Amino acid sequence: MNPAPHTDLEPRCRGAVLGLALGDALGAPHEGGPLERLLWRWLGHTRDGRRRFTDDTRMALDLADSLLRCGKVDQDDLAAAFAESYRWSRGYGPAAARVLKRIRSGNDWQQANRSVHRSGSFGNGGAMRAPIVGIFFHARPERIATAARATAEVTHAHPLAMDGAAMIAVATGAALAGADPSMVLESAAQTTAQPEYTERFEVARRWLATGAPVSPREVRARLGMGITAPASCVTALYLAARFREQPLLQLLAFAAAAGGDVDTIGAMAGALWGAANGAAGLPADAIAHLEAAEHIDDVARRLAKAARSGA
Repeated sequence: MNPAPHTDLEPRCRGAVLGLALGDALGAPHEGGPLERLLWRWLGHTRDGRRRFTDDTRMALDLADSLLRCGKVDQDDLAAAFAESYRWSRGYGPAAARVLKRIRSGNDWQQANRSVHRSGSFGNGGAMRAPIVGIFFHARPERIATAARATAEVTHAHPLAMDGAAMIAVATGAALAGADPSMVLESAAQTTAQPEYTERFEVARRWLATGAPVSPREVRARLGMGITAPASCVTALYLAARFREQPLLQLLAFAAAAGGDVDTIGAMAGALWGAANGAAGLPADAIAHLEAAEHIDDVARRLAKAARSGA
């Protein structure tokens, strides 16, 4: 897949990063069960009334800062950045919180990332921030999958988690390059041979090929709306492909109706939608009410500059 023309790249990069943050912030109120939703009603707005983002966006911004600062994937730098930014009020999962606290207290990330789960976590925390990798390595697409796995490994060392990150990063790169929805899906599918993913890809392909009016309940049952990478990454890819020609808010409303890990799936799907449609397609009112929207947009512009130069 050839890189997108430079004239198209910045709007698409901005669309991807802002789309990630919007999917996260707009999905968060629908996340989890009644207790989680009640807590987010308390935590979910800044003092000036903007919608707060969760750990999904925070870690994506940390990843972007690290890549821009180091010019490459530096896992030590990335681990330190993740640990420094950790705040419980961002909605970090319990396992991730324990890993980050251990890194902050001086433990080596290569030990901390297997301290909660012996084989490493196969949650979707590595995939939720992976669109940043697809942007940064846009001019070097052959490096995207390997780089995404390396960024995921810092906190999510299980092969399923690292494959999920590779899928989302590669798909972001393909969307930035102007690939059609089926090609974006296939680019992601080529990064893994694990049955936890391949079986879901077969379902998603069939639904997209037939244009079947699949309900939120069926998406949740067949693809998943969970916190693991297998139960969320293909879902995000499917939603981004299905709703590519429709408003982003329609995609996010469908995800909210399906329930589950709405903020993270919304973040991944929102990034893919934004990479395909550009920043101009995002809902302006929602951007205006997004926490730190100006800073997020600035990060996206700097990523676009790095992507153009192949830095």
